[in-house]
Amino acid sequence: MENQKLLEVIGIAIEKEEEAYAFYMDLYGKIDDESAKETLEWVAAEEQKHKAFLVDYRDSNLGAEAMRMSEVVYYNISEHQEEPEITKDMSRVDVFLLASHRELKSYNFYTELAGLHPDGETKTMLLKIANEELKHKEKMEYLYANTAFPQTAGG
Repeated sequence: MENQKLLEVIGIAIEKEEEAYAFYMDLYGKIDDESAKETLEWVAAEEQKHKAFLVDYRDSNLGAEAMRMSEVVYYNISEHQEEPEITKDMSRVDVFLLASHRELKSYNFYTELAGLHPDGETKTMLLKIANEELKHKEKMEYLYANTAFPQTAGG
């Protein structure tokens, strides 16, 4: 039973990674800022890596230990800033903020899904996937903070 649940969850996660990749590449095609486009390519590639990992996990039955949890810095920016609208002339700052909101939604999805499962491999895997999404959020919020509030010579 646990194995079937795990396969279903991995299937959902693969679909979510495909959706995330499509979202970032669609956004890439809608904006003009080259620096923001580079970041979108990077995060889209990260989503592809996650999908590839999940497919390998499903097909070769890697253990949950194949994905490690790591510490994440909580900037909490997307929790306190409104999600910007998608426009052709979006600034880099807005692209980073939009991406951080997207990653927060993914994180919340996986943690809520994990909460529906008892302790075990399925729950562990969901929490590890959530951690990966949180790492993306951290990166986007770091880029947001350093772009929106650049350091000056005076500190």
